[in-house]
Amino acid sequence: MRTKECEEYICNWLSTYLNNSKSQGFVIGVSGGIDSAVTSTLAAKTGVPVLCLEMPIHQQKEQVSRANEHIKWLKSNYNNVRTAYLDLSSIYDQFVDTVTEDSSEENHMISLVNSRARLRMTTLYYYAQLHSYLVVGTGNKVEDFGIGFYTKYGDGGVDISPIADLLKSEVFALGKSLGVIEDILTAAPTDGLWSDNRSDEDQIGATYAELEWAMSYNSSHSELNDRQQKVVEIYSRLNTANTHKMIPIPICEIPNELKL
Repeated sequence: MRTKECEEYICNWLSTYLNNSKSQGFVIGVSGGIDSAVTSTLAAKTGVPVLCLEMPIHQQKEQVSRANEHIKWLKSNYNNVRTAYLDLSSIYDQFVDTVTEDSSEENHMISLVNSRARLRMTTLYYYAQLHSYLVVGTGNKVEDFGIGFYTKYGDGGVDISPIADLLKSEVFALGKSLGVIEDILTAAPTDGLWSDNRSDEDQIGATYAELEWAMSYNSSHSELNDRQQKVVEIYSRLNTANTHKMIPIPICEIPNELKL
């Protein structure tokens, strides 16, 4: 991967899109993970105003620490970066107390996890509207177009997606080239939405390297070993289940004769 040229290409793309939109800057949520670290750094390199928001909701200490260290590094290298720390835990708790009703334990937990992501999205758009900024997405190609590993209208609710055509391995390569701190480069990827600090691999059942392989595999399953067959099954199942996230919202098109 030609990382330096890729960095320049994305930064130029961001700048061009911003200018065409007549917006004034970028706002992005920083979680302490590699995707938000790379995306926020690329946004900072454009030289335009960048607002990085930390939005913990009962977050694990190591995630908050990594986010803090990344923001310190970012601000020490780019004077166009501003930050805000917004602990959304009490707002989330009030939401939980208001809406919780009887349901299966699994549906209950997934609904609450997705609500965390949507609360953060609402916060990002508050600041975007306030400053005429664009909300920058942090999803990569495996998550956004492979298995749909994101929350619809949560972390999937953004204005632009600068790294959505990059595989996770390519995001790590860019992170290393950009100088992202070592703690983030070596941390196990996690969406940070679960109180027990489970990793993405814990949730998915496969590593990103395995998923990248499965995305490009199109030969006979009879050639695969047991683990490879399992990974293909995981990828296919999630891709099918989450297709609704990866296509435009269905519109019921009414025949013209019914409108007369």
